Amino acid sequence: MKKLKNESALLKAALSVGEKYAINRGFKSFSATDASKQKIESLYRLLVQDKMIHPLPGDQEDLLSMKHKLALWIQKKLPEGHELLK
Repeated sequence: MKKLKNESALLKAALSVGEKYAINRGFKSFSATDASKQKIESLYRLLVQDKMIHPLPGDQEDLLSMKHKLALWIQKKLPEGHELLK
């Protein structure tokens, strides 16, 4: 797995967009006390369930891989020329 340029910023954007997506789907928003691990795993599973991203193989399903998958997802959704893609 090759680390993306600006991966941490992409992950932050993915969490923000993903939370809005989840709220629009009828889920309650995350509270301030929810751990980032819970947010990442919940959003990953929601996007897999909605077939917006391909699931990871069972033996590779760890937090680091989920973070990378969410960063890839948002990278593909950003418009060309976005500051995070530079």
